[in-house]
Amino acid sequence: MKKILFIAPHRKGRAPGQRFRFEQYINYLQENDFECTISNIIDEKEDKYFYRKGYYWVKLYVYLKSIFVRIKDIIRSRKYDVIFIYREALFTRSSIIERILCKINKVVFVDFDDAIFLLDVSAGNQQLSWLKNPQKINKTLQKCTMSIVGNDYLADYARQFCNNVTVFPTTLDLNTIKITEHAIGNKICIGWIGSRTTIKHIEWAAPILRKIQNKYGEKVYFKVVADVSLNIENVDIENVMWSQEIESEQLSSFDIGIMPLPDNEWTRGKCGFKGLQCMAYKIPVVMSPVGVNTKIIQDGINGYLADNENEWLEKISLLIDNATLRRQIGEKGRKTVEESYSFQALKDIYLSYFKKYTDA
Repeated sequence: MKKILFIAPHRKGRAPGQRFRFEQYINYLQENDFECTISNIIDEKEDKYFYRKGYYWVKLYVYLKSIFVRIKDIIRSRKYDVIFIYREALFTRSSIIERILCKINKVVFVDFDDAIFLLDVSAGNQQLSWLKNPQKINKTLQKCTMSIVGNDYLADYARQFCNNVTVFPTTLDLNTIKITEHAIGNKICIGWIGSRTTIKHIEWAAPILRKIQNKYGEKVYFKVVADVSLNIENVDIENVMWSQEIESEQLSSFDIGIMPLPDNEWTRGKCGFKGLQCMAYKIPVVMSPVGVNTKIIQDGINGYLADNENEWLEKISLLIDNATLRRQIGEKGRKTVEESYSFQALKDIYLSYFKKYTDA
């Protein structure tokens, strides 16, 4: 049996990127004779404080702990046939762990689904931004066996440093999705799902939300499912604290899903996942035409693209006013996920990456 060591920041089931980039493939890899081990840094207790302002003693502890964890990984890495690094080995400027792993192991994959070559620091850690060096990924790309990235924009960057880059979209396991039918009520639920690191994107869309609220009044409300609350003046928002256990139930409660994004270098690296999640639940989506979103969405067929406040109001209005259209767009969105963005459609391609480098 071949062995894979997954190097990642968070514990299993905690972070969407990890869950959908590699964790959902672990069982399938194991069914195909790969033994999988995840080495993470932040545990559940530390996670409560790591992304909040202050708590520097916790962050110092995590930093020191991460060094010991990664030294242990280096020592045991020779026992593994593939080293899989998700994003980075350490949260700091250093790429020394990645470079050592690439030097002593024959097969090292590096996977990322954001523009991690740009500086983007969570609100709670702005004062520690000096510890980051986003350009460190360049050295890892130069040394790794293969880079797996979430979209063409990321691939274009990676190919400047790595000769072996493959685009693999972020996918959903449709067998884990439980769609709960909900009765069409008097109020339309417009939903967004995310986290404290992406809440700024829905905050950016505050003028859009106000326009929709002003037009429809009590007929609509917004639901934000995240690990942090959002409050916008004169907008009716229901905040729901995210957990994996309630994710399906909450997504099923959306009548319309939204993924607003400003257009910049960071957002062009996003992989459209908030939209894809809604589409998998047959929820019609409206998304900003940024990055890979324009590849996922055929405007007016399997979802809508909205480029400015007037387009957002126009296209969301179409869905609010027409339940049949919501159902039709939702069905087409689900089919898109089934064919191009699902675990079921792409699992054998994913498996082939590991088999290619471990088959004698």
